[in-house]
Amino acid sequence: MDRWLVVGLGNPGPEYAGNRHNAGFMVLDELAARAGGRFKAHRSRAEVLEGRLAGVPAVLAKPLSFMNLSGGPVRALADFYKVAPAQVVVVHDELDVPYGALRAKLGGGDNGHNGLKSITKSLATRDYLRVRFGIGRPPGRMDTAAYVLRDFATAERKDLAFLVDRAADVVESLLTVGLEPTQNTFHAGDLKPSGPPR
Repeated sequence: MDRWLVVGLGNPGPEYAGNRHNAGFMVLDELAARAGGRFKAHRSRAEVLEGRLAGVPAVLAKPLSFMNLSGGPVRALADFYKVAPAQVVVVHDELDVPYGALRAKLGGGDNGHNGLKSITKSLATRDYLRVRFGIGRPPGRMDTAAYVLRDFATAERKDLAFLVDRAADVVESLLTVGLEPTQNTFHAGDLKPSGPPR
């Protein structure tokens, strides 16, 4: 059975831990709990956990570079573990998906996401799987960079643990049944936020 590389995107350090931009790290922490292991430092400039997800061999990784340099660690891990881009899953925050929605896709552009831009350049292909964790667009005229580097709002945090858990389910589904069945299952089940509109 082919091994998968599952990467969560974020910025390292406690000051970023609750940011919208760190949704990928949050999902990877949930997957690590499911795999029953702990992340350990790896020479690729990432924290890594080797194990099984839903019975499938997988390497879980959180790059320790900052977001816009994620490609270097991802390429180093793919080379080290001999994982082809088609077996790479990247979990990331997504401005163009509303909060409460999750989207799985293969390939495509980076929509201005610097982590994806770096990974695409380093892997020399867009053809890797993505789990897009919707964070929605900033309200009013708020700067996008400021928005993604802020913690989830109080109303959003009511549903955050559920969404992180569901995003971990999306990853496991991609590994076990593939893209189209995963899309059919999860794209129809968007959460209606419990808090008031922002």
